[in-house]
Amino acid sequence: MNSKKKPLFRRTQGAMYRRLKGKGWRRPTGKHNKIRECKNGKGEVPRIGYGARRDQRGLHPSGLEDVLVTNISETRGIDPKTQAARIASTVGRRKKLLLLEELKKRKVRVLNPLKV
Repeated sequence: MNSKKKPLFRRTQGAMYRRLKGKGWRRPTGKHNKIRECKNGKGEVPRIGYGARRDQRGLHPSGLEDVLVTNISETRGIDPKTQAARIASTVGRRKKLLLLEELKKRKVRVLNPLKV
């Protein structure tokens, strides 16, 4: 959980074109581009200072480490205080229900629970 506020890095002309609206950051390259020139009020450009702290990198926004689970034997090594489980997409519905039951028993948080 990053304590400092990170701005939303908006793509150039992202509001103008619907196909670009929700897309990720692309570096502006135009000759007179105001975002590239870092003009005030035109939007922020990603820089080194916006990075997360080293101990928080790669963690889920909840602050827990993300562990991919494909079978019940992999649930035994999960620490519920520091890790959260994410069930692999290759796991079917029947096996996923068994995994959810096992993880609930162990009081492990599941990041992608089954939507019923």
